[in-house]
Amino acid sequence: MSEPRDLREGWEQEAEQWVRWARRPGHDSYWRFHRDAFFSLVPPPGRLTLDVGCGEGRVARDLRARGHRVIAVDSSETMVRFAVEEDPTIEALVADAAQLPFETATADLVVSFMSLQDTDDMPGAVREAARVLAAGGRYCVAIVHPLNSAGAFTNREEEASFSISDYMSERRYSERVERDGLRLTFHQVHRPLQRYARALEASGFVIETLHEVTVDPQSVGQRRDRVRWQRMPLFLDLRARKA
Repeated sequence: MSEPRDLREGWEQEAEQWVRWARRPGHDSYWRFHRDAFFSLVPPPGRLTLDVGCGEGRVARDLRARGHRVIAVDSSETMVRFAVEEDPTIEALVADAAQLPFETATADLVVSFMSLQDTDDMPGAVREAARVLAAGGRYCVAIVHPLNSAGAFTNREEEASFSISDYMSERRYSERVERDGLRLTFHQVHRPLQRYARALEASGFVIETLHEVTVDPQSVGQRRDRVRWQRMPLFLDLRARKA
């Protein structure tokens, strides 16, 4: 398979592998510990919630189960097809996060769960989230923590050092992962935290709360080498309000 031209193409290539990865029970961090941490930031249902970067639809389905009226969006045609096949009652559209097909101020909640680091035009996606939100609307975001994407542990021991050679430079990278017989290539961009913060600020958002998510004790009990991730954050979750 050829090297993808951009992140959108990369995730379209990986769509079927991602569905197998994301839907295997207990396999992915979403099911093991990240979902509940993220949903603790999500406000109650309002008139319309947009799930931008919906992937195969698991967050949209969980939002629906919590009473939200949801429209899901992804740039990958294959991802959207899988989302609709899994739950035909969910409205899902193929669209660029930086060019959303919605009128201004139509939503009171936008969710971008683990998608902004996979988005080619991250500042544009944040601007569009602000545009489609009504005043006072919330933007709930989860990303790979920039410390996580900037470096790596030197080994798998509990007290292993974490090495970072360059935190400040923005750069695209691909990470090939194999676990329990499943293979997947993550196509992402490392960006320092200030890049996200400045995009939010420039779009009129005020950060209300921010959580740094580490691995959970149950996951450590299943596999002891995960304990090193209790010293470093895996993900960053935040909720921002449109001023």
